[in-house]
Amino acid sequence: MLETLISFSIATLALAISPGPDNIYVLTQSLANGAKSGIATTAGLISGCIVHTTLLAFGISAIITASEEIFYGIKVLGACYLLYLAYRVYKSDEHISLSTDAPKKSYSQLFKIGVIMNLVNPKVMIFFLAFFPGFLWNEDGNTVLQFYILGITFMVISFITFSSIALAAGSISKLLLNWKSMGMVLKWLQVLVFVGIAAFILIP
Repeated sequence: MLETLISFSIATLALAISPGPDNIYVLTQSLANGAKSGIATTAGLISGCIVHTTLLAFGISAIITASEEIFYGIKVLGACYLLYLAYRVYKSDEHISLSTDAPKKSYSQLFKIGVIMNLVNPKVMIFFLAFFPGFLWNEDGNTVLQFYILGITFMVISFITFSSIALAAGSISKLLLNWKSMGMVLKWLQVLVFVGIAAFILIP
């Protein structure tokens, strides 16, 4: 269990620090309106993950109980989706664009925006479906509990990472804009993480 959680935590941290729509939005809000705005947005994004974790826990747990073959098929499809994401990142532009024209919003508005951004994005649920099942450490045990443990771990690490980005917004933005190789480094980090997770899921 501990070894699996450590692997899951490392993968989650690598994903959290890689540039994506969520952490870039947190960064731009922090640059435009202060660190507290970024943290409020982060709280909303993470709160939305509770819903995805619940749907995943009860839905996939039922499938595991019904058929091991179907569950393995889900893991294979999940690995393929992660490899597809790796390919998309590989083909993407290395340039990181930051826009600080974010309008001023209240903390409650930013929290709601974060929740909505998370819940209405079907890719989040697909990603959870691809990412989480491969890190179950006992398929014969209480899988609902295991999914919740993974979900809470994911949310805690993501919240700490995103909040750190918000607090260090000025320094991070300067680093992203001034270090020409940063985009390439973060791009390949994402590729390696997606491929690594896919391999972890597929290898017995």
